[in-house]
Amino acid sequence: QVQLTESGGGLVQAGGSLRLACTASGLTFANYAMGWFRQAPGKEREGVSCISWSGRSTYPTDSVKGRFTISRDNAKKTLYLQMNSLKPEDTAMYYCAFRTAYSADACGPIIDKYNYWGQGTQVTVSS
Repeated sequence: QVQLTESGGGLVQAGGSLRLACTASGLTFANYAMGWFRQAPGKEREGVSCISWSGRSTYPTDSVKGRFTISRDNAKKTLYLQMNSLKPEDTAMYYCAFRTAYSADACGPIIDKYNYWGQGTQVTVSS
């Protein structure tokens, strides 16, 4: 059974930093591209960033470029999201996800292509 577990969320002031982590079990972690997504209250879920299986290619969305960095440690079966210079508009539930039916050498923000999801970790940024 595939299981993804996010951690690292919390309450932080604007301008602060958080590091999210996502651990996985039940599948071969290194074989697949992964992504971080977020959903704010009353809004649709959106892609934040994703990373190829090797970690060599990353695809951050425009709103987080230069502030958020996605990375992965295949030996530890863990995906990370380093979030710096946080803004109140970054407040959301953050989810990690795998996509197993598409190329692992690239990725993108299309939610329907991700078939395994974690339960989410809440990030709240105060002004």
